[in-house]
Amino acid sequence: MKLKIFSGSAHPDLAENIARRIESPLLEDVLGEATCMRFPDGEISIKVQTDVRGSDVFIVQPTCPPVNDHLMELFILIDCLRRASAHRITAVIPYFGYARQDRKTEGRVPISAKLIANLITKAGVDRILTLDLHAGQIQGFFDIPVDHLYARKVLVKYFRSLGLEDIVVVSPDVGGIRMARAYASRLKAEFATVDKRRSGGSKVEAFNVIGNVEGKNVILIDDMIATGGSVAAAVELMKEKGAKKIYLGATHGIFCGNALERLSALPIEEVVVTNSVPPRDSYPPNFRVLSVAPLFADAILRIHKNRSVSALFHDDVEQE
Repeated sequence: MKLKIFSGSAHPDLAENIARRIESPLLEDVLGEATCMRFPDGEISIKVQTDVRGSDVFIVQPTCPPVNDHLMELFILIDCLRRASAHRITAVIPYFGYARQDRKTEGRVPISAKLIANLITKAGVDRILTLDLHAGQIQGFFDIPVDHLYARKVLVKYFRSLGLEDIVVVSPDVGGIRMARAYASRLKAEFATVDKRRSGGSKVEAFNVIGNVEGKNVILIDDMIATGGSVAAAVELMKEKGAKKIYLGATHGIFCGNALERLSALPIEEVVVTNSVPPRDSYPPNFRVLSVAPLFADAILRIHKNRSVSALFHDDVEQE
């Protein structure tokens, strides 16, 4: 069965890098060709130029801004490949949009993450491959197999290379405690968390830090950075509590609005993110982007060959 990788317009560079790592004398021309056009009224039209009959197809499409456009592209591309008789279709979604709306926190609000999961499934996809979901329970929103990768293997390797001592890994909120503990375990570091309250969509008030950061090198870990409000409040609090150097690590660097300017003005040694979403053309000097293409290439090959994906992180799984 042939392996084919397609990309929407969200992040073609990532798809190309994944395909380049997979291609070999036995797997030539892995990257398929599809054209995406727009009708005058804005409707999306997609045509697949590559024969996919009986193929094992992977669609690389993070649902990053503009989120709704990229979601529609994904739906239409799935339908196009299904009608072209692809044997199996896997949606590779490095960044899963609408993930923050994963439960009802008050009356008369949607659970948008579940709705998006239903729509992707109904479009005809067979399985999902994703990275660092905002909430782990979103895996259960799908009625098809979900392979959930973790970027910590990439980020931990980088932070180890810095040779830091007296490290404390900090979660900027209670929701990120599990992730931060996993990083702390692998970096053999101490752990702390910020007790915060959010007073609006982008306004955050940090109240206290639970743990000791005085005189320590702090690695602040989060799954995503959108406006930068949470991490900005956490960084200011770390400095007030006597932190020595502060590093910021996140899987998804969305950087909405003036987030880059806000973060570059903070007393941070370095901001480290992955290329799960398309990198900007330019970043401030202390920003670094790490590639997750090798991680996804390995996972795609394992899925294609019906091998265990969890073996990718057997030595990297948090023991409960």
